[in-house]
Amino acid sequence: MTLKRISVVLLACLTLSACGGVDPNSPLGQRKTIFKQMLKTGEDLGGMLRGRIPFDGSKFADGALKLDALSREPWKHFPQVREEDHTSAKDDVWQKQAQFQEMARTLEAATGELVVASQVQPYKASNLAPAVQKVEDACSACHKQFRDH
Repeated sequence: MTLKRISVVLLACLTLSACGGVDPNSPLGQRKTIFKQMLKTGEDLGGMLRGRIPFDGSKFADGALKLDALSREPWKHFPQVREEDHTSAKDDVWQKQAQFQEMARTLEAATGELVVASQVQPYKASNLAPAVQKVEDACSACHKQFRDH
């Protein structure tokens, strides 16, 4: 009898835990995945410049390329109409599309500049830090305007 009870409780827990997740194939799930990858990549680049992670020039350049590619991806996963899923995006994303798209292009331009800066050798923090800061500023500006923290 105890094994049966444990099985029922375990099955109930698994069922309930599955209900709270975001479908990874949904627009929300896809953009969350991309944003998490962008965050991790950006943190690694910033970490190298700030001494938290040992600096490796080729890894930095590869990270800049990856961040640049990722920066062009999440925007296509914002549907024309706000989805019903719980999202961190404010209604302004859909109400101020022109401004949202302009900020997306600003980020893309900043990551492109970071790629260019990461190709200059010898690698110097003084050359790379302003480009990383520009990317971080673009992210921050968009979050302040369009993300519900």
